[in-house]
Amino acid sequence: MSLPEIEIIETTETDLEPLYRVIIHNDNVTPMDFVVEVLKQIFFLANDRAADIMLTAHIKGSAYVQTLPKMEAEKRVQYAHQAAHAEGYPLHFSIERE
Repeated sequence: MSLPEIEIIETTETDLEPLYRVIIHNDNVTPMDFVVEVLKQIFFLANDRAADIMLTAHIKGSAYVQTLPKMEAEKRVQYAHQAAHAEGYPLHFSIERE
């Protein structure tokens, strides 16, 4: 019995969409519980992780949220900004190339 030949296809980083880091920026208006909910609902973070990120941003001025492909990072940041704007909050996220 002979085994079928398996072709191994390697992907390089140039084949993949570039990755971007999502950063949250502190402001003195957006309630902390709202920030945690945005991180949970839009960035799919666990409650403890979301709370840690919110507190880091509150203390240090900004915090790393997660790394995503560029289009996904832009989409989630846009959703977060829309959610904050709908509530009248200036919550701000940015992205930077990894």
